[in-house]
Amino acid sequence: MITFIISIILLVAGYFLYGRLIERIFGIDPKRATCATTKQDGVDYIPMKPWKIFLIQFLNIAGVGPIFGAIMGAQFGTASFLWIVFGSIFAGAVHDYLSGMISLRMDGASLPEIHGKYLGNGVKQFMRGFMVILMILVGAVFVSAPASLLSSLTSWKMIYWIIIIFVYYAIATLLPIDKIIGKIYPIFGICLLFMVVSIMFAIFWYQPELPEIWEGMPNTHPQADANPIFPMMFISIACGAISGFHATQSPLMARCMVNEKQGRPIFYGAMITEGIVALVWAAAATCFFAKSAEFGIDPSDAYTTDAGTIVDKISRHWLGTAGAILALLGVVAAPITSGDTAFRSARLIVSDFTHLNQKPIRNRLIIALPLFAAGIGILVFSMLDKNGFNIIWRYFAWANQILATVTLWAISVYLYQQRKCFYITLIPAVFMTMVVSTFIFIAPNGGFGLSPIISYSIGAAVTLTVLIIFMVNLAKFKRRLKTNND
Repeated sequence: MITFIISIILLVAGYFLYGRLIERIFGIDPKRATCATTKQDGVDYIPMKPWKIFLIQFLNIAGVGPIFGAIMGAQFGTASFLWIVFGSIFAGAVHDYLSGMISLRMDGASLPEIHGKYLGNGVKQFMRGFMVILMILVGAVFVSAPASLLSSLTSWKMIYWIIIIFVYYAIATLLPIDKIIGKIYPIFGICLLFMVVSIMFAIFWYQPELPEIWEGMPNTHPQADANPIFPMMFISIACGAISGFHATQSPLMARCMVNEKQGRPIFYGAMITEGIVALVWAAAATCFFAKSAEFGIDPSDAYTTDAGTIVDKISRHWLGTAGAILALLGVVAAPITSGDTAFRSARLIVSDFTHLNQKPIRNRLIIALPLFAAGIGILVFSMLDKNGFNIIWRYFAWANQILATVTLWAISVYLYQQRKCFYITLIPAVFMTMVVSTFIFIAPNGGFGLSPIISYSIGAAVTLTVLIIFMVNLAKFKRRLKTNND
């Protein structure tokens, strides 16, 4: 329990201390005009109140990731606590803040445009397609979980909830951001925050025996040999530590901000809040795995129980029926509000490179309808194949961390060009490059399934190669800059 308490304190302290340092390194200008006022169009560029933008950003990036991902990550043991805390403070929140602020400086540019400016046109073209596909995957993945939970709470079949959610997706994607998202997100935000506060209160009330960091960090995964902590845990816990998906959502909020001072609470603060959500559910899941019988699950089935069922069992056992319903509503709201903005983000990415004005509803439909058709197709596949959802989630998780890694490299170039301390993103970029390159070779399912020593060696070689390319290009830029100055 002491480790859990210290972890919460570190996350909060990280926002006030390291978050302020990152803000100073970036160098905000409170007097600088933002795109929400200079490009206001009544659809995507709309000034909004800071507290609303924070809640929207928080719900956008939350999804089921910091809940389901933390539960799956907790299988690896106490190491998950460290990754959530230090990943959120030094990687995830830095990634979210700087990508959001760069977008703000570029008039709300989508993430591929940022990649293109700092990593080259080839990267931009690739990332445009890559991110549109990723956003469709997010939209499809974030339909299944809430539809399943809502079905368990009501007498309606899952297919009915899927239809309702997709209809909502269409409305939220097409209408101006302040009409649906700006009005109902505060309500959803209250549900999600109530959920995490309730579970946190239950942890302090019941005082479960949680492992302490000084007791060691053994890999407690039921298939530990095939799932080493590095890199498997760092892929499982994405949204609660660092997630590329977050940077795709930041431009939506950058288009609504009226002052650069809002950046730290909205971008850095939302990530720290998500880290707290992940930490709470990692602690709750750790308790569940240790004493699953108390939650109505046979100990032999604890590690094979799906995350949605674990959420349901923990909520009902600790909070009772009424509290469980409210808690589960919070879990339902999070993925739905990430799914709709994923499709909205995909629409904006496509509109950015097609230069199709999004003010006319007809133009929004031209882009959005094919996106929805693709999302429905992926969802149908996930339902027809019994392992379909797990397959989609696995590739989404890896692609998500690839995106975060590329974004960290792009931000590092930006900071170098601005003559600022680029090591704050270079170090996380190198680490995440090692994570994603090692994962694809060592993963038994979805990867090559190679031995750890071979996978780590290849991962290290890939990471070193990328770092050398980065440093060579920085040297070229420095020489070019010196020539221009002379």
